[in-house]
Amino acid sequence: MSSQFIPEIFGVLITTLGIYKGLLIIRVLLTWFPNIDMSNPILINLTAITDPYLNFFRGIIPAIGGIDLSPILAFILISVLQSLFGNISMAFLAY
Repeated sequence: MSSQFIPEIFGVLITTLGIYKGLLIIRVLLTWFPNIDMSNPILINLTAITDPYLNFFRGIIPAIGGIDLSPILAFILISVLQSLFGNISMAFLAY
């Protein structure tokens, strides 16, 4: 009976990662507009949610020529996790 809930749990994880990926996209797009007031409470919360994850990758790959490549790695890892969770969920559904 508990194996029936495992695909649902992985479905929630996949959805959560998708929402987080959307937040990362918004955060990355906001860096293109340097005149935005980052003291806005919504933007403060957005940076508080996304920057720790991006900082992990900034520690691995430094900016090259002033271009921050950390979001690329961040998106790749999220996509890999979503695929992995989807495959695990499908395996439990087939079982």
